[in-house]
Amino acid sequence: MAKGDMPVLVGVGQAVSHWDGAAGPSGAPSPLSLAADASRTALADAGLAGSEVDTLAFVRIFEDSVPSAPHPHGHNTNLPGTLAREIGASPARLIYSTVGGQSPQSLVSEFADAIHAGEADCALIAGSEAIGASKAARRAGITLDWADGSDLAFDDRGMGTPLLSRHEIKHGLVAAPNIYALFETAIAAREGRARSAHRAAMSSLFAKFSAVAAENPYAQFPTARSADWLATPSKENYELADPFLKWHVAQDAVNQGAAVLVMSESRADALGIPAGKRVYLHGGGEAHDTVISERPHLDRSRAMYMAYLRAMSQARRMAGDIQVFDLYSCFPCAVTSACEALGLDPLGDPRPLTMTGGLPFFGGPGNNYSLHGIASMVERLRAAPETYGLLLANGGWMTKEAVGIYAATRPDDYIPVGAPGSFHETVAVAETPEGGVLETYTVLHGRAGPERGIAACRTESGARFLAFASPEMLTELREDESQVGRPVAATTQGETNTVTFK
Repeated sequence: MAKGDMPVLVGVGQAVSHWDGAAGPSGAPSPLSLAADASRTALADAGLAGSEVDTLAFVRIFEDSVPSAPHPHGHNTNLPGTLAREIGASPARLIYSTVGGQSPQSLVSEFADAIHAGEADCALIAGSEAIGASKAARRAGITLDWADGSDLAFDDRGMGTPLLSRHEIKHGLVAAPNIYALFETAIAAREGRARSAHRAAMSSLFAKFSAVAAENPYAQFPTARSADWLATPSKENYELADPFLKWHVAQDAVNQGAAVLVMSESRADALGIPAGKRVYLHGGGEAHDTVISERPHLDRSRAMYMAYLRAMSQARRMAGDIQVFDLYSCFPCAVTSACEALGLDPLGDPRPLTMTGGLPFFGGPGNNYSLHGIASMVERLRAAPETYGLLLANGGWMTKEAVGIYAATRPDDYIPVGAPGSFHETVAVAETPEGGVLETYTVLHGRAGPERGIAACRTESGARFLAFASPEMLTELREDESQVGRPVAATTQGETNTVTFK
């Protein structure tokens, strides 16, 4: 390990299983098996043995990302240690990452910095989800055994900083569709779109993503969907949280794993890894935002702006220099907010915005999606050495952003990515308001139809408050034309607010 060495990505691997329990338990995947399969592929891609790995990180799985979540098939209490065992590795350092979809890119940046600082030589990042297998097994009454462990010491980075305030949780912001729907409605209002027009725009964007997934051998849902199909409510594409239908949303019933190897260039030279296998991190940037109710704007992501600016500055590149993208796509607004920060037209720009097909169609393997994006990006850049690629990894509710700019051409130098940036500007939160103006909203749907409305509002002084919509307000919130900007009256009972139109 030499200080100042150039970090380089030298191996990538992906794995997918379409096991559905129909033939019994044989062949059922687990988080460990999928990560191990992907890791072996990454090692083989680089021509290495597991014994070369001195640092290993496992991206935190969903079951360990939610407090008190059950482990219906048994608990693997040391995924990094058991993965090391499976691939024949004896790393000096083992890490179990914190919660968040930014983790894969954040780990690549962290290990690239560590290699440049002379603190690591060969790092493996791996992750997986087998939520699809878990759901299938429970439906079929099949018993799976994922319980495992290891005596190897590892750095468990835990849940991280809470991403929601008590005020937000009390007003129904507990599921990702509910939260992102508020962002989506705010964007639609800014663009002057009725719900149907915005739904058509979302569907036009995601139809292109589904076409990419349909050609991806690692996709969990490889079916091309037309924009009309995606925009039309149906039994298979039901209303979820206005304006979203089911297939506008990341799908978590997946069995997918991915792995990436980051190594010092001098070690790669010593091992004879061909130049054609090497892809470099030219620039990186990270930024973290505050809780939703305190953000100045809900129709954009300032964390994305900061992360992009940092990455572009390090790479000495502009958005026009990038030929391919993998923009995190848990919901359409994640993509359009990324495009706004980059100055791209999400519907008109001819450059690919996804390498995989996106979280609704490729699949949404929890915190690990962007590791698939990085693996796919590496393969794309190897085939086009003069091409630059940009990847955005998103955590929380556009809360934690990590950007990487990659190319197969070697940069002149490596600039460490460093710690995430953060923000000090916030808006006040009024927990017991009397009224204000509707800023954004969503209506949540159940099996019987519309069930509940959630609103974000601003008082006359500019403070924000959250509220449930009164029952009589639901009909108007379901009208096609946007209701943003209308005055509301508020009442408070306990810790919850209710609003109705004045």
